[in-house]
Amino acid sequence: MTKVAILVDGGFYRRISNNVKGHKTAKEKADELYGYCLRHLKGIHKEDEYDELYRIFYYDSAPLNKVVYHPLTKKNIDFSRLDSKKWAEDFYSELSRKRKVALRFGELSDGSAAYNIKAETTKKLLKGSKKIEDLQEHDLSLNVQQKGVDMRIGLDIATLAFKNQVDKIVLIAGDSDFVPAAKLARREGIDFMLDSLGNNIKDSLSMHIDGRRTCDNDYIKRY
Repeated sequence: MTKVAILVDGGFYRRISNNVKGHKTAKEKADELYGYCLRHLKGIHKEDEYDELYRIFYYDSAPLNKVVYHPLTKKNIDFSRLDSKKWAEDFYSELSRKRKVALRFGELSDGSAAYNIKAETTKKLLKGSKKIEDLQEHDLSLNVQQKGVDMRIGLDIATLAFKNQVDKIVLIAGDSDFVPAAKLARREGIDFMLDSLGNNIKDSLSMHIDGRRTCDNDYIKRY
């Protein structure tokens, strides 16, 4: 039986999932993610047997826990008091109770946290179709740099490969630079699969994986 490790870029999964499946409670979202990962253990054909789950590794950063000034409303926003922080903490707690799930946390660069004008709004300002005085709160987005998540994913891929702990790795992530880690795993004889949740990936990454699979047509149909 094939032993499989499933690695999930949490920020990527939640962003795409919220767009496609809608907002859910922390428990519902944890159940959704866990169920989706388990679908990767079943082969494509009905007669295929289930693979054995080694572990699900979930990577994310702890929620922002500081006060950030909003330049449009001219108010300070205390993120430690927002419902989104409580939701994230409940979500991680629910995931941690699932069998064979390991949480890996990176960090947020608090010093870089700031509100920026969205790219599409900037284009409208430059074209003259929108004026500065017409800006609304939805025209700005919070920019916070995440540190350490990609590094932890790469290290775990290397460890799984070098220690011969699994036969197959499924990475649920976007088009991040995982080429070195994917190449290393394949050199060690690991079957390396990518699930980009229906998103396109660069040719440079496609060349160094053993295949792609998304287990829910809702993610594919949105294109």
